[in-house]
Amino acid sequence: MPHCPRATLSSIRVAEDRNMAPKSGTIALMGSGELTATMVEVYKELLAKLQPSPRAVFLDTPAGFQLNADLLSQKAVGYFHDRIQQSLRVVSFKSRDGVALYEAEQAFHELREANFVLIGPGSPTYAVRNWDQTPVPEILTACVAKGGCLVAASAAALTVGHFTLPVYEIYKVGQDLHWEEGLQILGHFGFNLVVVPHWNNAEGGTHDTRFCYMGAARFAQLEALLPDDIAIFGLDEHTACLLDLETDEAVVKGLGRAVLRCRGAEVVFEKGERFSLELLRGGKGLKPWQPIAPQLSPEQPRPGERQHSFWGVIHSLEASFQAALQKRDPQATISILLQLDERLWRARQEGESDEFISQAREIWRELLVHLGTKLEAGPEDRTRYLSPLVHELIDLRERFRRERKWHEADAVRESLLRADIIVEDTRDGPRWHLEAG
Repeated sequence: MPHCPRATLSSIRVAEDRNMAPKSGTIALMGSGELTATMVEVYKELLAKLQPSPRAVFLDTPAGFQLNADLLSQKAVGYFHDRIQQSLRVVSFKSRDGVALYEAEQAFHELREANFVLIGPGSPTYAVRNWDQTPVPEILTACVAKGGCLVAASAAALTVGHFTLPVYEIYKVGQDLHWEEGLQILGHFGFNLVVVPHWNNAEGGTHDTRFCYMGAARFAQLEALLPDDIAIFGLDEHTACLLDLETDEAVVKGLGRAVLRCRGAEVVFEKGERFSLELLRGGKGLKPWQPIAPQLSPEQPRPGERQHSFWGVIHSLEASFQAALQKRDPQATISILLQLDERLWRARQEGESDEFISQAREIWRELLVHLGTKLEAGPEDRTRYLSPLVHELIDLRERFRRERKWHEADAVRESLLRADIIVEDTRDGPRWHLEAG
């Protein structure tokens, strides 16, 4: 059982601020795709509530350990400028220990001045560790409590609940299944939840990477580690759930679904569906709880679900490539590689995750290497297939030579030479090989 989360946020007395407006704002949770075309209208809707003076910032902590952290920040700024027509400032707080005191205080000040905060990809445990014993959790909570908007996407979505899922540590490093402490920002507003993005992830292809890369079997064990009074709120990729604290209502936006789970039962919210926030606080809602449905394996997706997803297309083309290569169909093989390359360029234009595109490009490179390996092995295959025929012709040539039919023997040798087959006469008898190049 995970140990009790820290109680610092429960003691935040934001309501005592006399300048605070008597309303609360919005928490937007995103399963992934925070910088894709899917979320353009979502951001415009969120920012419209903050008119006439939205002050939007991007907090870079979750990816602070990555060498491309500044590139991710620049991408967010460019996305908001080009697609949302909204300026977005970067608040840089890459690590608690690696920043000067003045720079840290400047970052905290910029966060306090903002009424729209976007936090995105990276490592959730890294983010929580570097925000611990800093004003950041309190500032983020106060932003929402004063009517602002907090957007927690991908890795950041994992941080705002009661506990955080250590994705990298379990999926990449192989640590034992466990939960770590979360920021409890949601708990301040009455939501006793853990948030799990990438709910319907299909990146694994033949192995199960749903439930934020954990897979059904491991995730069931993780569920069992949670206290009974804590629910799980799962979000499909390219899906957002907007928790409007002023209207006390939530709505699901984007491409997929949101799922609320607790004690072996679940409630599923489809795209466009609205529901009362009381349901997320443990109260009753209009939708009844249902027993958790049996989980289909990755080889048995719901009809039309994975086939049309980014990874569904990538893995489908990968399978087609292997089949074409097996059939020795060069035209189909090259055509599939070109289709895959085109899909990757289109994904970049559509704003697909840089991480996904990078991983898919690695698949494309592996297929190229596989093709090259096959081509390199081509002469050996050609030798093996030609061997029976060549030996028959060499035997015919040897018979002509024994019969002193030199003209006929030379004709056989010249015919083989025109086919790039070199015959050499040795003391042990004739040998042959294919001419190089």
